[in-house]
Amino acid sequence: MVFSLKERIGRRFDEEVRFFKGWQRDKKAVGAIIPTSSFTARRMASVINPGSGLPVLELGPGTGVITKAILGRGIKPENIVSVEYSKQFYDDLVARFPGVDFRNGDAFDLDGALGECRHRQFDSVICAVPMLSFPMERRVALLEDLLARIPEGRPVIQITYGPMSPVVAMPDRYKIAHYDFVVRNIPPAQLWVYTKTC
Repeated sequence: MVFSLKERIGRRFDEEVRFFKGWQRDKKAVGAIIPTSSFTARRMASVINPGSGLPVLELGPGTGVITKAILGRGIKPENIVSVEYSKQFYDDLVARFPGVDFRNGDAFDLDGALGECRHRQFDSVICAVPMLSFPMERRVALLEDLLARIPEGRPVIQITYGPMSPVVAMPDRYKIAHYDFVVRNIPPAQLWVYTKTC
C-alpha cells in the first residue's frame, strides 16, 4: 500500500500524539515524548543477523517504529517476539502488525511476559526500555537476563537519551560498546551494544 505525502504526515502525527499521551499517562514506562525516528530504528535493527534462523526479541516497541525496522531487515513477523508494557500500545501494535508475537507484559519480569517461549534462544535483543527510569541494580539484572537469552557474541542494543551507557560497566560480566550517536532523533539518541564477556 502506497501512501501520499499528506497521508504519511497524518499517520506520523497520529503516532506522535498517541506516544505523547502514553508518556503523559506513565512517564516511567515511556522514555521519550515522541517516538524513535525511523533512522534510529533502522540503526538499531542493523545489529540483527537475518541469516541466524533465530527469532529476534524486541522490548518496548511503543508505536511500532522499531518493529517496522526489524521487519525491514527481512525478519518474518512470526520470528519477532515483542514485549510491550502499555496495554494501549499493545492493542495498537497487534492491529498494525499481524503475525508478530506481541506480549503485553513487563520486561523486568521477562519469564512471565514470554510465557511458554521463555526458554527460547534469540538472535539478538532490540531494547527501547527507558532504563534511566529504573534503579541501577534492576538495569544490570535486566541486561544479564537478556544476555542469557542470546548466543555468545550476539548483541543487546539499547537506546538511551543520556550521554553515558545506562548500565554500569562490569567487564568481568559483559562488554559495553558505543554503537552510535543519532542526531536524527528528537531528542538525539545514544545507542549502546552489550555482549557477554567470554
